[in-house]
Amino acid sequence: MSASEGDFVTPGTLVGIPGDGQLGKGLHVSDGGAVAVVAGTLVSSGGVISVDSSRPPLNIPEMGDVLIGEVNRLNEKTAEIRVLHIEGRTGGHRDVPALKLYADIFVSELVDRFIPSAGDAMRKRDIVRAKIIKTEPMLKASTKGNPDLGVLYACCPSCGAELVTSDATPDFNVACPRCDYRAFRVLSNGFGHGFVIPEGSDLQPLNRPGQRWTEEAESTLGHDGARPYLSPVADHRRGWSHEIPASARRSPSSRGRGGGGGGGRPQREMHAADCTLCGTATKVPFKPTPGKPLRCRDCMEKVEAGKASKDDLARERGVMKEARSKAGETMGTKLFIGGVSYEATEDELRKLFSPHGELKEVHMAMDRETGRPRGFAFVTFASKKSGEAAIKALKGTEFKGRRISVEESTSGGSRGGGRRGGGGRRRQHR
Repeated sequence: MSASEGDFVTPGTLVGIPGDGQLGKGLHVSDGGAVAVVAGTLVSSGGVISVDSSRPPLNIPEMGDVLIGEVNRLNEKTAEIRVLHIEGRTGGHRDVPALKLYADIFVSELVDRFIPSAGDAMRKRDIVRAKIIKTEPMLKASTKGNPDLGVLYACCPSCGAELVTSDATPDFNVACPRCDYRAFRVLSNGFGHGFVIPEGSDLQPLNRPGQRWTEEAESTLGHDGARPYLSPVADHRRGWSHEIPASARRSPSSRGRGGGGGGGRPQREMHAADCTLCGTATKVPFKPTPGKPLRCRDCMEKVEAGKASKDDLARERGVMKEARSKAGETMGTKLFIGGVSYEATEDELRKLFSPHGELKEVHMAMDRETGRPRGFAFVTFASKKSGEAAIKALKGTEFKGRRISVEESTSGGSRGGGRRGGGGRRRQHR
Protein backbone atom coordinates (compact mmCIF):
# COMPACT_ATOMS: atom_id res chain seq x y z
CA MET A 1 0.00 0.00 0.00
CA SER A 2 1.40 3.36 -1.00
CA ALA A 3 1.46 6.38 1.29
CA SER A 4 -0.43 9.51 0.28
CA GLU A 5 -0.48 13.18 1.25
CA GLY A 6 -0.64 13.69 5.00
CA ASP A 7 0.84 10.27 5.89
CA PHE A 8 3.98 9.89 7.95
CA VAL A 9 6.70 8.05 6.04
CA THR A 10 10.10 6.60 6.83
CA PRO A 11 12.99 5.77 4.46
CA GLY A 12 11.89 3.02 2.05
CA THR A 13 8.12 3.71 2.29
CA LEU A 14 6.36 3.50 -1.10
CA VAL A 15 4.71 6.77 -2.08
CA GLY A 16 1.79 7.09 -4.48
CA ILE A 17 2.35 9.89 -7.03
CA PRO A 18 -0.67 11.23 -9.00
CA GLY A 19 -0.38 11.12 -12.78
CA ASP A 20 0.44 14.81 -13.08
CA GLY A 21 2.41 14.96 -9.85
CA GLN A 22 6.11 15.75 -9.58
CA LEU A 23 8.71 14.49 -7.14
CA GLY A 24 10.04 16.93 -4.61
CA LYS A 25 12.55 16.81 -1.74
CA GLY A 26 12.85 13.60 0.24
CA LEU A 27 11.65 11.27 -2.55
CA HIS A 28 13.44 9.03 -5.04
CA VAL A 29 12.24 6.99 -8.01
CA SER A 30 13.30 3.34 -8.09
CA ASP A 31 12.26 0.32 -10.16
CA GLY A 32 9.36 -0.25 -7.80
CA GLY A 33 8.14 3.36 -7.87
CA ALA A 34 8.67 6.43 -5.71
CA VAL A 35 10.04 5.83 -2.22
CA ALA A 36 10.81 8.13 0.70
CA VAL A 37 14.48 8.60 1.59
CA VAL A 38 13.87 10.58 4.82
CA ALA A 39 11.35 10.39 7.64
CA GLY A 40 8.58 12.96 7.72
CA THR A 41 5.10 13.89 6.51
CA LEU A 42 4.05 13.83 2.84
CA VAL A 43 2.99 17.28 1.67
CA SER A 44 1.82 18.63 -1.70
CA SER A 45 2.41 22.14 -3.04
CA GLY A 46 1.56 23.12 -6.62
CA GLY A 47 1.51 19.49 -7.71
CA VAL A 48 4.95 18.78 -6.18
CA ILE A 49 4.95 15.92 -3.68
CA SER A 50 7.71 16.10 -1.05
CA VAL A 51 8.56 14.97 2.46
CA ASP A 52 8.47 17.55 5.25
CA SER A 53 11.06 16.24 7.71
CA SER A 54 10.77 19.10 10.19
CA ARG A 55 10.11 18.08 13.79
CA PRO A 56 8.82 20.02 16.77
CA PRO A 57 11.56 20.96 19.26
CA LEU A 58 12.39 18.53 22.04
CA ASN A 59 10.18 18.90 25.09
CA ILE A 60 12.95 19.54 27.63
CA PRO A 61 12.20 21.38 30.90
CA GLU A 62 14.14 24.62 31.25
CA MET A 63 14.93 26.94 34.14
CA GLY A 64 11.77 28.69 35.34
CA ASP A 65 9.35 26.32 33.59
CA VAL A 66 6.20 25.40 35.52
CA LEU A 67 5.35 21.74 35.19
CA ILE A 68 2.66 19.30 36.21
CA GLY A 69 4.01 16.09 37.70
CA GLU A 70 3.06 12.98 39.65
CA VAL A 71 4.85 12.06 42.86
CA ASN A 72 6.69 8.90 41.91
CA ARG A 73 8.86 8.21 44.96
CA LEU A 74 9.43 9.58 48.46
CA ASN A 75 12.95 9.64 49.82
CA GLU A 76 14.10 10.80 53.22
CA LYS A 77 14.57 14.44 52.21
CA THR A 78 13.21 14.63 48.66
CA ALA A 79 10.03 13.95 46.73
CA GLU A 80 10.68 12.62 43.22
CA ILE A 81 8.08 13.69 40.66
CA ARG A 82 7.54 12.37 37.13
CA VAL A 83 7.08 15.18 34.60
CA LEU A 84 3.69 14.92 32.85
CA HIS A 85 3.26 18.34 31.25
CA ILE A 86 5.12 21.64 30.85
CA GLU A 87 2.77 24.61 31.07
CA GLY A 88 2.81 27.54 28.64
CA ARG A 89 4.68 25.67 25.92
CA THR A 90 3.40 24.43 22.57
CA GLY A 91 3.63 20.65 22.71
CA GLY A 92 4.26 20.75 26.46
CA HIS A 93 2.15 17.62 26.81
CA ARG A 94 4.56 15.54 24.74
CA ASP A 95 6.91 13.03 26.34
CA VAL A 96 10.05 14.34 27.99
CA PRO A 97 13.49 12.75 27.28
CA ALA A 98 14.36 10.01 29.77
CA LEU A 99 17.20 11.99 31.39
CA LYS A 100 14.81 14.85 32.15
CA LEU A 101 11.76 12.80 33.03
CA TYR A 102 12.08 13.14 36.82
CA ALA A 103 12.62 16.12 39.09
CA ASP A 104 13.44 16.22 42.80
CA ILE A 105 11.79 18.58 45.26
CA PHE A 106 14.01 18.95 48.33
CA VAL A 107 12.24 19.09 51.69
CA SER A 108 13.25 22.75 52.20
CA GLU A 109 11.64 23.67 48.85
CA LEU A 110 8.18 22.34 49.73
CA VAL A 111 6.71 25.20 51.77
CA ASP A 112 7.77 28.03 54.11
CA ARG A 113 7.42 25.81 57.12
CA PHE A 114 9.58 23.24 58.92
CA ILE A 115 8.93 19.85 57.31
CA PRO A 116 11.05 16.96 58.72
CA SER A 117 10.41 14.52 55.87
CA ALA A 118 9.13 14.94 52.32
CA GLY A 119 6.54 12.25 53.03
CA ASP A 120 4.90 14.53 55.60
CA ALA A 121 3.80 16.99 52.89
CA MET A 122 3.30 14.86 49.76
CA ARG A 123 2.33 11.29 49.03
CA LYS A 124 2.92 8.93 46.14
CA ARG A 125 0.43 9.49 43.27
CA ASP A 126 -0.24 13.11 44.28
CA ILE A 127 -0.45 15.46 41.29
CA VAL A 128 1.57 18.64 41.83
CA ARG A 129 2.42 21.88 40.08
CA ALA A 130 6.09 22.85 40.58
CA LYS A 131 8.66 25.27 39.19
CA ILE A 132 12.06 24.20 37.82
CA ILE A 133 14.88 25.85 39.81
CA LYS A 134 17.84 23.81 38.54
CA THR A 135 18.44 21.80 35.36
CA GLU A 136 21.93 20.33 35.72
CA PRO A 137 23.09 17.74 36.46
CA MET A 138 19.51 16.77 37.25
CA LEU A 139 16.18 18.56 37.52
CA LYS A 140 15.35 20.29 40.80
CA ALA A 141 11.94 21.81 41.42
CA SER A 142 10.18 23.89 44.06
CA THR A 143 6.61 24.43 45.26
CA LYS A 144 7.52 27.55 47.29
CA GLY A 145 7.07 31.21 46.48
CA ASN A 146 3.90 31.01 44.38
CA PRO A 147 0.40 30.20 45.72
CA ASP A 148 -0.42 28.37 42.48
CA LEU A 149 2.36 25.82 43.16
CA GLY A 150 1.78 22.73 45.26
CA VAL A 151 -0.47 19.68 45.35
CA LEU A 152 -3.40 19.86 42.89
CA TYR A 153 -4.92 16.44 43.54
CA ALA A 154 -4.46 13.78 46.21
CA CYS A 155 -6.23 10.55 46.96
CA CYS A 156 -6.55 8.84 50.32
CA PRO A 157 -3.63 6.39 50.80
CA SER A 158 -5.91 4.18 52.89
CA CYS A 159 -9.10 3.86 50.81
CA GLY A 160 -8.44 5.69 47.52
CA ALA A 161 -11.11 8.39 47.84
CA GLU A 162 -10.27 11.91 46.64
CA LEU A 163 -9.09 14.06 49.55
CA VAL A 164 -10.78 17.37 50.37
CA THR A 165 -9.54 20.42 52.26
CA SER A 166 -10.30 20.51 55.96
CA ASP A 167 -9.24 22.62 58.96
CA ALA A 168 -11.09 20.50 61.53
CA THR A 169 -7.84 19.10 62.97
CA PRO A 170 -5.03 21.47 64.03
CA ASP A 171 -2.11 21.47 61.54
CA PHE A 172 -3.75 19.03 59.09
CA ASN A 173 -5.34 20.54 55.99
CA VAL A 174 -6.79 17.57 54.08
CA ALA A 175 -9.15 14.77 55.08
CA CYS A 176 -10.80 11.76 53.51
CA PRO A 177 -14.60 12.01 53.23
CA ARG A 178 -14.90 8.19 53.43
CA CYS A 179 -12.53 7.07 56.21
CA ASP A 180 -10.68 8.63 59.16
CA TYR A 181 -7.51 9.58 57.22
CA ARG A 182 -6.27 13.14 57.74
CA ALA A 183 -2.92 14.67 56.86
CA PHE A 184 -0.96 17.69 55.70
CA ARG A 185 -0.33 18.54 52.05
CA VAL A 186 1.50 21.47 50.49
CA LEU A 187 -1.64 22.82 48.84
CA SER A 188 -1.84 24.81 45.62
CA ASN A 189 -4.69 27.27 45.22
CA GLY A 190 -5.83 24.89 42.49
CA PHE A 191 -6.27 21.92 44.84
CA GLY A 192 -9.57 20.23 44.09
CA HIS A 193 -10.22 22.41 41.03
CA GLY A 194 -8.10 20.76 38.36
CA PHE A 195 -5.42 22.61 36.41
CA VAL A 196 -7.43 25.83 36.03
CA ILE A 197 -7.43 27.84 39.25
CA PRO A 198 -10.72 29.63 39.95
CA GLU A 199 -10.47 33.37 40.48
CA GLY A 200 -10.31 34.24 44.16
CA SER A 201 -9.22 30.78 45.31
CA ASP A 202 -6.91 31.12 48.35
CA LEU A 203 -5.93 27.95 50.19
CA GLN A 204 -2.57 29.21 51.48
CA PRO A 205 -3.77 29.83 55.07
CA LEU A 206 -4.31 26.05 55.30
CA ASN A 207 -0.56 25.54 54.66
CA ARG A 208 0.11 27.59 57.84
CA PRO A 209 3.37 29.13 56.56
CA GLY A 210 5.83 30.06 59.30
CA GLN A 211 3.82 28.37 62.07
CA ARG A 212 5.06 25.73 64.48
CA TRP A 213 3.45 22.31 64.67
CA THR A 214 1.20 21.44 67.55
CA GLU A 215 2.28 18.72 69.98
CA GLU A 216 -0.27 16.30 68.51
CA ALA A 217 0.93 16.85 64.95
CA GLU A 218 4.65 16.87 65.72
CA SER A 219 4.45 13.47 67.38
CA THR A 220 3.44 11.96 64.00
CA LEU A 221 6.06 13.57 61.76
CA GLY A 222 9.10 11.81 60.31
CA HIS A 223 11.84 13.18 62.61
CA ASP A 224 15.38 11.89 63.22
CA GLY A 225 15.99 11.08 59.55
CA ALA A 226 13.16 8.54 59.53
CA ARG A 227 12.10 7.24 56.16
CA PRO A 228 8.67 8.50 55.12
CA TYR A 229 7.12 5.09 55.68
CA LEU A 230 7.89 5.42 59.39
CA SER A 231 5.62 8.44 59.57
CA PRO A 232 1.99 7.44 60.29
CA VAL A 233 0.84 10.54 58.37
CA ALA A 234 2.62 9.35 55.22
CA ASP A 235 2.18 5.60 55.33
CA HIS A 236 -0.45 4.08 53.01
CA ARG A 237 -0.47 0.93 55.14
CA ARG A 238 -1.73 2.73 58.24
CA GLY A 239 -4.87 4.56 59.17
CA TRP A 240 -5.62 6.63 62.25
CA SER A 241 -7.66 3.96 63.98
CA HIS A 242 -4.74 1.52 64.26
CA GLU A 243 -2.26 1.13 67.08
CA ILE A 244 1.00 2.80 66.03
CA PRO A 245 3.99 0.42 66.40
CA ALA A 246 6.40 1.23 69.20
CA SER A 247 9.18 1.84 66.66
CA ALA A 248 7.19 4.72 65.14
CA ARG A 249 5.38 6.02 68.22
CA ARG A 250 6.54 9.39 69.49
CA SER A 251 5.95 11.39 72.59
CA PRO A 252 7.24 14.77 73.79
CA SER A 253 9.78 12.94 75.98
CA SER A 254 11.27 10.95 73.08
CA ARG A 255 12.18 13.83 70.77
CA GLY A 256 15.55 14.59 72.32
CA ARG A 257 14.43 17.49 74.52
CA GLY A 258 15.64 16.22 77.84
CA GLY A 259 12.80 13.89 78.86
CA GLY A 260 13.09 10.19 79.58
CA GLY A 261 10.97 7.08 79.34
CA GLY A 262 7.75 7.02 77.37
CA GLY A 263 8.57 4.03 75.16
CA GLY A 264 9.53 6.18 72.13
CA ARG A 265 12.76 6.26 70.20
CA PRO A 266 16.03 6.15 72.20
CA GLN A 267 16.93 9.65 73.32
CA ARG A 268 19.96 11.21 71.67
CA GLU A 269 22.92 12.11 73.83
CA MET A 270 22.92 15.87 74.35
CA HIS A 271 26.08 17.99 74.67
CA ALA A 272 26.34 21.34 76.39
CA ALA A 273 27.38 24.23 74.14
CA ASP A 274 27.27 28.01 73.83
CA CYS A 275 25.80 29.89 70.87
CA THR A 276 28.72 31.41 68.97
CA LEU A 277 26.66 34.51 68.11
CA CYS A 278 24.99 35.47 71.40
CA GLY A 279 26.72 33.21 73.93
CA THR A 280 23.49 31.67 75.24
CA ALA A 281 23.96 28.24 76.82
CA THR A 282 22.15 25.43 75.01
CA LYS A 283 22.36 21.69 74.30
CA VAL A 284 22.96 19.98 70.96
CA PRO A 285 22.65 16.31 69.84
CA PHE A 286 26.27 16.14 68.62
CA LYS A 287 29.71 16.90 69.96
CA PRO A 288 30.46 20.54 69.04
CA THR A 289 33.50 21.21 66.85
CA PRO A 290 35.64 24.07 68.19
CA GLY A 291 35.81 26.97 65.76
CA LYS A 292 32.66 26.07 63.85
CA PRO A 293 29.50 28.26 63.99
CA LEU A 294 26.88 26.86 66.33
CA ARG A 295 23.81 29.04 66.77
CA CYS A 296 20.67 28.85 68.83
CA ARG A 297 17.30 28.95 67.06
CA ASP A 298 16.83 32.70 67.54
CA CYS A 299 20.28 33.55 66.20
CA MET A 300 19.91 31.11 63.31
CA GLU A 301 16.66 32.79 62.24
CA LYS A 302 18.26 36.20 62.75
CA VAL A 303 21.16 35.37 60.41
CA GLU A 304 18.96 33.75 57.77
CA ALA A 305 16.67 36.79 57.76
CA GLY A 306 19.69 39.07 57.23
CA LYS A 307 19.10 40.88 60.53
CA ALA A 308 22.47 40.05 62.11
CA SER A 309 24.67 43.17 62.19
CA LYS A 310 28.26 43.32 60.97
CA ASP A 311 29.40 43.79 64.56
CA ASP A 312 27.54 40.64 65.64
CA LEU A 313 29.15 38.56 62.89
CA ALA A 314 32.60 40.05 63.52
CA ARG A 315 32.30 39.23 67.22
CA GLU A 316 31.26 35.67 66.31
CA ARG A 317 34.32 35.27 64.08
CA GLY A 318 36.49 36.34 67.00
CA VAL A 319 34.85 33.77 69.27
CA MET A 320 35.41 30.99 66.72
CA LYS A 321 39.03 32.03 66.10
CA GLU A 322 39.77 31.92 69.82
CA ALA A 323 38.10 28.50 70.11
CA ARG A 324 40.22 27.13 67.24
CA SER A 325 43.38 28.47 68.84
CA LYS A 326 42.62 26.83 72.19
CA ALA A 327 41.57 23.57 70.54
CA GLY A 328 44.83 23.40 68.61
CA GLU A 329 46.81 22.87 71.80
CA THR A 330 44.41 20.42 73.46
CA MET A 331 43.35 18.37 70.44
CA GLY A 332 46.71 18.17 68.69
CA THR A 333 47.24 18.28 64.95
CA LYS A 334 47.13 15.73 62.15
CA LEU A 335 49.72 15.74 59.38
CA PHE A 336 49.51 14.28 55.87
CA ILE A 337 52.72 12.58 54.72
CA GLY A 338 52.99 12.12 50.95
CA GLY A 339 55.58 10.33 48.83
CA VAL A 340 56.16 7.61 51.41
CA SER A 341 58.25 4.67 50.19
CA TYR A 342 56.31 1.46 49.65
CA GLU A 343 58.95 -0.31 51.72
CA ALA A 344 58.48 1.93 54.78
CA THR A 345 56.69 0.75 57.93
CA GLU A 346 54.68 2.57 60.58
CA ASP A 347 57.43 1.95 63.14
CA GLU A 348 59.96 3.66 60.87
CA LEU A 349 57.64 6.63 60.43
CA ARG A 350 57.14 6.82 64.17
CA LYS A 351 60.91 6.85 64.68
CA LEU A 352 61.30 9.65 62.12
CA PHE A 353 58.63 11.94 63.61
CA SER A 354 58.83 11.21 67.36
CA PRO A 355 61.87 13.50 68.00
CA HIS A 356 59.64 16.50 67.24
CA GLY A 357 57.00 15.85 69.90
CA GLU A 358 54.60 13.41 71.49
CA LEU A 359 52.77 11.26 68.92
CA LYS A 360 49.17 10.20 69.37
CA GLU A 361 48.83 8.06 66.23
CA VAL A 362 50.71 6.92 63.11
CA HIS A 363 48.63 5.45 60.31
CA MET A 364 49.94 4.06 57.01
CA ALA A 365 47.30 3.96 54.26
CA MET A 366 46.96 0.46 52.77
CA ASP A 367 45.20 -0.77 49.63
CA ARG A 368 42.18 -2.87 50.63
CA GLU A 369 42.50 -5.30 47.74
CA THR A 370 46.25 -5.88 47.55
CA GLY A 371 47.18 -5.11 51.16
CA ARG A 372 50.13 -3.04 49.92
CA PRO A 373 50.98 0.53 51.07
CA ARG A 374 49.42 3.32 49.00
CA GLY A 375 52.34 5.73 49.35
CA PHE A 376 50.99 8.12 51.97
CA ALA A 377 50.38 8.19 55.72
CA PHE A 378 48.95 10.28 58.58
CA VAL A 379 50.81 11.27 61.74
CA THR A 380 48.96 12.88 64.65
CA PHE A 381 50.86 14.94 67.25
CA ALA A 382 49.56 15.68 70.73
CA SER A 383 50.07 19.42 70.27
CA LYS A 384 49.84 21.88 67.40
CA LYS A 385 53.32 23.30 68.09
CA SER A 386 54.87 19.84 67.71
CA GLY A 387 53.10 19.38 64.38
CA GLU A 388 54.30 22.76 63.09
CA ALA A 389 57.85 21.91 64.15
CA ALA A 390 57.69 18.56 62.31
CA ILE A 391 56.44 20.23 59.13
CA LYS A 392 59.28 22.75 59.21
CA ALA A 393 61.97 20.15 59.93
CA LEU A 394 60.87 17.26 57.71
CA LYS A 395 59.19 18.82 54.67
CA GLY A 396 61.12 17.65 51.59
CA THR A 397 63.31 15.28 53.65
CA GLU A 398 64.61 12.14 51.93
CA PHE A 399 63.18 9.05 53.59
CA LYS A 400 63.79 5.49 52.38
CA GLY A 401 64.99 6.76 49.00
CA ARG A 402 62.09 9.21 48.37
CA ARG A 403 61.46 12.86 49.23
CA ILE A 404 58.39 13.14 51.41
CA SER A 405 55.88 16.00 51.60
CA VAL A 406 54.63 17.00 55.04
CA GLU A 407 51.60 19.25 55.54
CA GLU A 408 48.67 19.72 57.87
CA SER A 409 45.81 17.40 57.00
CA THR A 410 42.36 18.77 56.25
CA SER A 411 39.35 17.41 58.13
CA GLY A 412 38.45 13.87 57.15
CA GLY A 413 42.02 13.03 56.16
CA SER A 414 41.72 14.37 52.59
CA ARG A 415 44.04 16.84 50.94
CA GLY A 416 43.37 20.26 49.51
CA GLY A 417 39.73 21.14 48.97
CA GLY A 418 38.42 17.59 49.33
CA ARG A 419 36.63 18.18 52.60
CA ARG A 420 33.38 16.51 53.27
CA GLY A 421 31.24 18.68 55.40
CA GLY A 422 34.24 20.56 56.82
CA GLY A 423 32.68 23.94 56.12
CA GLY A 424 29.09 22.98 56.76
CA ARG A 425 27.01 24.89 59.25
CA ARG A 426 25.19 22.97 61.89
CA ARG A 427 21.80 24.24 62.90
CA GLN A 428 20.54 23.79 66.37
CA HIS A 429 17.38 24.41 68.32
CA ARG A 430 17.18 25.29 71.91
